[in-house]
Amino acid sequence: MPTPRKAIISIEDTPYYHCVSRCVRRAYLCGKDSYTGQSYEHRRAWVEERILELSEVFAIDICAYVVMSNHIHLVLCVDIYEVNGWSDRDVVKRWHQLFKGTEISQKFAKGLALEDFEMTSLSGTIAKYRSRLSDISWFMRALNEPIARKANREDKCSGRFWEGRFKSQALLDEAAVLACMAYVDLNPMRAKIAETPESSDFTSIQRRIKAAFVGKQPSNLLAFVGNERLDIPKGLLFHLDDYLQLVDETGRIIRNDKRGAISDVAMPILHRLNIPQENWLKLTTEFTGLFKGPVGSLQELDVYCEHLARKRRQGAGNCHRWLDSA
Repeated sequence: MPTPRKAIISIEDTPYYHCVSRCVRRAYLCGKDSYTGQSYEHRRAWVEERILELSEVFAIDICAYVVMSNHIHLVLCVDIYEVNGWSDRDVVKRWHQLFKGTEISQKFAKGLALEDFEMTSLSGTIAKYRSRLSDISWFMRALNEPIARKANREDKCSGRFWEGRFKSQALLDEAAVLACMAYVDLNPMRAKIAETPESSDFTSIQRRIKAAFVGKQPSNLLAFVGNERLDIPKGLLFHLDDYLQLVDETGRIIRNDKRGAISDVAMPILHRLNIPQENWLKLTTEFTGLFKGPVGSLQELDVYCEHLARKRRQGAGNCHRWLDSA
């Protein structure tokens, strides 16, 4: 029986989650179907555009994404502080960008006068919308359902397009987050459909590299903000150049299918995370095979399981071997 989301999501322990959705039909989500010869490559743009659109609506930041032929990977960061800081009008406006809302919420959005009973009803509605706008399940629903409807219309069929439930796993510390991001960003290179990170279409790494060429970071991806310090802005606590260098060198080793070495230039992140190179290569090539549940050090895993009253520490052995063994 599938594990309920409430037994997986614990914002108290981590805002970071790795999510995967797979196409349930034999026909491809994107790419070219080798059986029929039909190309679905244009659908990659549908998915990427929707991901980036949702990042502007939800209080959920995109750390990494990749759109593959029959599945998508996302690394998400839930921002509870952001959603709690929105005004009621902000919440309604954002919700209406994706959903119709109620008759009362539509009146409120238009600035029309509301009766007392309508205000009471609206208060509960806004609280519900506010909660949903920081909910990963609602994010994935808002991503997957429109794509499924559009693909079904194009295929002239009905029924499920995605698997019944998307998969999600908690990323409990910065080592788990960065390893998972690199795993996601390097998906096309591992699959031998791209030679380099910058040629990996429909990925967050390609978007970050293009922005870096002009000295910027993508506004619709969670930014790298450098090492922790006073008054630090929201973002990933690493330097962007270090991450891009590390992913590039890791990709070269993976692509060449032979033993290689991470250079001294790219090593600062691994030293900070206390991850040996051998472990890093294992993590970035086999992440989803190694970990079926939450990912992090044993200390973080213990706290996470305690908060969720989980008796069994799923994946503790691999967490210890690959993230605690340095």
